[in-house]
Amino acid sequence: MKVLVHIDGAEQWRDALAERLPEAEVMTSSAPAEQRREADYLAVWKPPEALLREPVALKGIVNLGAGVDALLNNPGLPEGVPIVKLRDAGMGELIGDYVRYAVLHFQRDFDRYRRQQHVRQWREHAVVDKADWPVGVLGLGAIGAKVAAMVAADGFPVHGWSRSAKRLSGITCHHGDAGLEALLVRVRTLVLLLPDTPATRQIIDARALARLPEGASLVNPGRGTLIDEVALLAALGPDDDAGSVGRLRGAILDAFPEEPLPEASPLWRHPRVWVTPHMAGPTPLGEAMDQVAEALRAFAAGKPQATVDPDAGY
Repeated sequence: MKVLVHIDGAEQWRDALAERLPEAEVMTSSAPAEQRREADYLAVWKPPEALLREPVALKGIVNLGAGVDALLNNPGLPEGVPIVKLRDAGMGELIGDYVRYAVLHFQRDFDRYRRQQHVRQWREHAVVDKADWPVGVLGLGAIGAKVAAMVAADGFPVHGWSRSAKRLSGITCHHGDAGLEALLVRVRTLVLLLPDTPATRQIIDARALARLPEGASLVNPGRGTLIDEVALLAALGPDDDAGSVGRLRGAILDAFPEEPLPEASPLWRHPRVWVTPHMAGPTPLGEAMDQVAEALRAFAAGKPQATVDPDAGY
């Protein structure tokens, strides 16, 4: 078994995988071209087009992350080669911590206290009970379900949404178009954890934002394509800090359609937007390599695990 690894810090990933698969020959994309061409499997994150085209008899691809949009949209992706992705590998808890902070950021008025500090204003705000702060989570896959459970464990009512019906303990689940409408009108913080698919692109548009209650907040540790940024900026209101606000109270954003976020983007300077550089859920090496080794052994045995559906986008 010959495996080619491509990711930032690939040598560390190569060594960790070689420990778990001593029977395999594991290389990085810095290996000579003649070796890369002989790779049976790729374990990659956002590989260049040329790298995907090199192997002459590729048998499978392991995507080193939960989001597969960059891989599926790569023009070098060979047809018919099965793909598996990481199922969580510790990312869910990291993203859950990010979301828990973001929910508390608004529920405990840290956004307002920060603005007050700028003008040296001393004013206490009454605390809204957690029971009166419903949180919506769009996307109930492995990571979304984990995040929803973590937020619910903190005492917040949680509403989850998925395309098809699901049942999760402690979560009020909605599905389909009617379910999305029902969720939007009742949540004070909306969290986006959907995959990037044709059906989900700009799912948070002007109409969806208008359905949220006045003063709601938005958190996106998912995919940047889920939000219509023009509509988001309109819902936030003026990009000054003079006290004028739009319908939306604020947004904490970790993913964007173009990354890094261009310097000219108005999101950088908007006083009610917090930008983080796609850091909500970095892939933990140990748990990820356990899954990669498991997936490669399944490939080699001719019994690949649940594979990605390119048509569905996940």
